Amino acid sequence: METETKPTTNTNFIKNIVQDDIQADRVKQVVTRFPPEPNGYLHIGHAKSICLNFELADEFNGRTNLRFDDTNPAKEDIEYVEAIKEDVRWLGFEWDGLFFASDYFGEMYDRAVLLIKKGKAFVCELTADEMRTTRGTLTEPGQDSPYRTRTVEENLDLFARMRAGEFADGSKILRAKIDMASPNINLRDPALYRISHTIHHNTGDTWKIYPMYAFAHPLEDAIEGVTHSICTLEFEDQRPFYDWVVEECEMEQRPRQYEFARLNITNTVLSKRFLKQLVDENSVDGWDDPRMPTISGLRRKGYTAEAIRQFAREIGVTKSNSTVDERYLEHFLREDLKLKALRTMAVLKPLKVVITNYPEGQTEEMEAENNIENPEMGNRTVTFSREIYIEQDDFMENPPNKYFRLFPGNEVRLKNAYFIKCNEFIKDADGNVTEIHCTYDIETKSGSGFTGRKVKGTIHWIDAANAVPAEFRLYEPLIFDAEPEEGKTFMDHLNPNSLETIQGFVEQAMLGVPAQEKFQFFRHGYFNVDSKHSTAEKPVFNRIVSLKSSF
Repeated sequence: METETKPTTNTNFIKNIVQDDIQADRVKQVVTRFPPEPNGYLHIGHAKSICLNFELADEFNGRTNLRFDDTNPAKEDIEYVEAIKEDVRWLGFEWDGLFFASDYFGEMYDRAVLLIKKGKAFVCELTADEMRTTRGTLTEPGQDSPYRTRTVEENLDLFARMRAGEFADGSKILRAKIDMASPNINLRDPALYRISHTIHHNTGDTWKIYPMYAFAHPLEDAIEGVTHSICTLEFEDQRPFYDWVVEECEMEQRPRQYEFARLNITNTVLSKRFLKQLVDENSVDGWDDPRMPTISGLRRKGYTAEAIRQFAREIGVTKSNSTVDERYLEHFLREDLKLKALRTMAVLKPLKVVITNYPEGQTEEMEAENNIENPEMGNRTVTFSREIYIEQDDFMENPPNKYFRLFPGNEVRLKNAYFIKCNEFIKDADGNVTEIHCTYDIETKSGSGFTGRKVKGTIHWIDAANAVPAEFRLYEPLIFDAEPEEGKTFMDHLNPNSLETIQGFVEQAMLGVPAQEKFQFFRHGYFNVDSKHSTAEKPVFNRIVSLKSSF
């Protein structure tokens, strides 16, 4: 069967399956879905799944649904629903259908009743601990529940009363009746429904029972006509139960489940449970803290959707678990920003320089390129006057060999301005250098065609007369990769130096810069205007990534 496809993505085993299904005419139209549970914010691991599902369907002119698996109201919230929708759109995708598992609660209930009538499900009163005890092990079969032999009529009555809210939470569950001796523990009479007198964000207090995820998910796929249900490897052992539900519930559509390896990244926690713990214990500044691997955190830090999409494509889709170096993700960000970001000057740790032979009260304008690698971005002007700020690291009283910046008697070039020579410096009572006195050479103005002596060092600067105070936030990994010691958790491996906040200056043109604007600050890296704390009077910049990688 011939079909027109859009520009191809990198090949992978799932894509090959889809191609084979189309060519064999097993599938008329590819339908995928991204099915998050709204119990937290999405992270970079979810981005891989989003890109895979949406781009795969798009390539084969198919459809992708965004579906919220909201079957556990005790942990879910409308805040997470809205955040997930925002993240998917920000990544550049638009869903064809927006659905909730709760949209299908009525049909799921009817399918459960069908299972009871077929003798394939029963109401059980074992406690959770008793169920674990009787489930067996990988080498020993489980034990039948004493309630497994209830009649169809008794099970129908009890299940209806469960729905009506007659019983307390945890007192009864509906279980599938499959095989307690199955070598696959997932087939040993798994739970289908639980009692929960919890208000649901979508259905209110209509329901007193809620389907288990493993039962609901295949039904949702079948109802929506999903052709390729793509999930991560931890669901591989549940595939037989997925197929059992579709078959025994007599679903018209028969989706197939395929598993791929989830994303793991060095120095990164990709567990919503752990990420929620960080938020709940105020270890971070919310779900969108720039140190978090959430999509909202990466966005606030300054990552672009383009970089994340390209990263997701290049790491590939395999059946083998592996860990990706965090520097690989940073690589794609640099590649995306290098031709887009305005290159400007910022002084993060200021040291005042007085140019003693420059006329007092005089100010002049210097021309500076916005991005030397992208001339189409044009030029800008920066002001220059008698007092400027440079980086503290750009001066040393007693420098080592091959130090080419400022030191007594040495001359450097100020980027886009003049040569200056250090003549003397002032220290405070603690011996810290607080001010440098230099002279400038009027003949060395940048762009003047000066062909005299050369200097080896070029440093950046900010005109003190027009300097804009700014805050800079420098980030390091939030957590170390080391395995927690016995009796400790990942919280014991948090990096206490994951955030450094410093005060400095940026160019005058940066006053009032809007949130999410991205810049390359010479020698410091790429920075993003923080969307939460930046103000028109004092911008706050998050360092997204350094300029160079050791990757």
